[in-house]
Amino acid sequence: MSRIIQIQNDFTAGELDPKLRARTDIDQYGSGLSTAKNVTIQPQGGAKRRDGTKFVAELDSGAGSAVRMVPFEFSLTESYMIVFTPGKMYVLKDGVLIENINGGSDDFLSSSPVSGIGASIIPTMTWVQSADTLIICHESISPIKIVRGAGDANWTASTISFVNAPKYQFTASYKDGSTITTDSFDHLKVSDAAGNITVEAMKAGGSSESNAFTETPVDEKYTGQYINVTPFGRLRIVRKVDNHTLECVAETPLFDTTDIPKADFEFERGYEDTWSSSKGFPRAATFHEGRLFLAGTTTRPSTLWGSVVSDFFNFDVGEGLDDSAIEATLDTGSFNAIVDLYSGRNMQVFTTGAEFYIPQTLDNPITPGNLIVKQQTSFGMKPGIRLQNLDGATLYIQRQGKAIQEFIFSDTVNAYVSSKISLLSSHLLKGPTEMAVRRSTSTDEGDQIMLVNGDDGSVACYTVLRSQSIVAPSEWVTDGEFISIGVDIDDIYTVVKRTVDSSTVYYVELFDSDVLLDCATTGGAGSSVNVPHLEAETIKIIRDGIVEPDQTVAASPSTVTFAQAATASYQVGLNFELTVKTLPVEPNLSSGSLKGFKKRIFEVNAELFETQALTIDGKEVSFRDFGDSVLDDDVEKFTGIKTLNGILGYTYDGQVTIGQTVPLKMTLLGIGYKVSAGQ
Repeated sequence: MSRIIQIQNDFTAGELDPKLRARTDIDQYGSGLSTAKNVTIQPQGGAKRRDGTKFVAELDSGAGSAVRMVPFEFSLTESYMIVFTPGKMYVLKDGVLIENINGGSDDFLSSSPVSGIGASIIPTMTWVQSADTLIICHESISPIKIVRGAGDANWTASTISFVNAPKYQFTASYKDGSTITTDSFDHLKVSDAAGNITVEAMKAGGSSESNAFTETPVDEKYTGQYINVTPFGRLRIVRKVDNHTLECVAETPLFDTTDIPKADFEFERGYEDTWSSSKGFPRAATFHEGRLFLAGTTTRPSTLWGSVVSDFFNFDVGEGLDDSAIEATLDTGSFNAIVDLYSGRNMQVFTTGAEFYIPQTLDNPITPGNLIVKQQTSFGMKPGIRLQNLDGATLYIQRQGKAIQEFIFSDTVNAYVSSKISLLSSHLLKGPTEMAVRRSTSTDEGDQIMLVNGDDGSVACYTVLRSQSIVAPSEWVTDGEFISIGVDIDDIYTVVKRTVDSSTVYYVELFDSDVLLDCATTGGAGSSVNVPHLEAETIKIIRDGIVEPDQTVAASPSTVTFAQAATASYQVGLNFELTVKTLPVEPNLSSGSLKGFKKRIFEVNAELFETQALTIDGKEVSFRDFGDSVLDDDVEKFTGIKTLNGILGYTYDGQVTIGQTVPLKMTLLGIGYKVSAGQ
């Protein structure tokens, strides 16, 4: 029998996949955990009790079918979180619901001209913001713009009216099955061979044919259609001037400018609006180099369009000048439907089957003449989960929903590469439906990648510090299900599905570093508080740092009375339990591994920072010094080492479990334990 001292001084590998329990050879084993539940891994190495949540507002019951949180940054001092539910839109600012929008209700979308944002749209819609305008895209609805007006409560929503929306020859005939007739005139007179051209229908004698272009409807018959000329020349009809004159653009210059006899030209057929209810609308959008780029429709899933420079809703390709609109289709041998776009050092294009980018330089910006789309990797992106950017890397969820991919430019290979940052924790991805990123605001924090899991309503939270190669996952759960998450600069909002008084409710809640409970109501001095959103629920009360006995919230007026009046602060809400469990002990021994040997941990030393409550393997660790009236005072925050002896029992694993019986502050910096091992 031997005695060993084992020390783990950081947890920066986070919770590792159970399939890695045998991988004692990898570096992450020494800094990993078997379980990291309801804690946040700090970049310095500690595991801290996660932030609790404050109750903000209750959503309509329709949120159960679909909900999505969209951040909206209006200025340096004003930002919002917009919550979409079927036909409704809620606006939040600084943790408060804006009660009136345009003098109406929070759900003004239900009564506005825009009613297309429904349950089938919300889960897979995309969006992009520029200044005061938010653009919503989905292949089933015409793009919608939502504009903030003069104040917090002034918002408008409308369908975007595009100028010169692109057209495409989907069929061999017009929508009504007919064709443009040329029986009434002898030849075409053209004003020039290139550029903007006027085309006039002429009689054999040289006079104008006044009734040449009379077919209806005009928009479908002429605008956006084409005239092919022999031996070469192709004219796109911009508009009908009158019944004998058309205004055109030469996409292929004419051979000459002599009159064109009837036998040498033909009107192409079938050009329809590319974006329509029958052909589909763009499903992805971004602003890049002064253009609005739209991409991916039902009938043209691999095509993207760029607007005229500085004229975002104008898609006139014109003569193909540098500032004209752009149209391009991915050159790929497999089906790649575009699902998202990102504007970075290059414009990135993400599809269901591969990842692309459009190369550019300061000297060679994207123009109709030099646009090239290059494929880089072939993982594919899951539709509906918006990509995120973090420190120059674009994060997306792989098509199957089993991995977080990182798409980043490598100067070494001079190309974009994609790697799995969730490789060691894929078990935490359980049907992800949303992803959000909170960037660190101080040196004490890491960046956070948060994924909502549709299978069980948990959140997979990754603390990331790229400069130190830290990727530390943990799992957040609550008394209910997280169904949406969003970040407004540094505020993390969530929508939670809870069961309250036997009814299903949907609450907007805000994570708060000062809150130790979930769905909490907080305040300063007071002897009671009304919490109707927790009616009939058993709740925790933290009053001036003291945890009072549980109470069950009564029916209306749902008032909770404290055992003593709070003098400084109170929190009333739902408890959540945390668990930190180490991996099986595997010290580095010259004699070899301890796998297969029984082990007994007989002493544990927990290194703590500002901690008020802790259990080790279910045994309470004392944080109070007994004395007069000690129970009337809050628990002082302890920094240092707490030791627990007398842990009994031999196991093959040798693991330590850290928890809490009361919801107070806890940060575990490291753990050391003495182990006896034998046969």
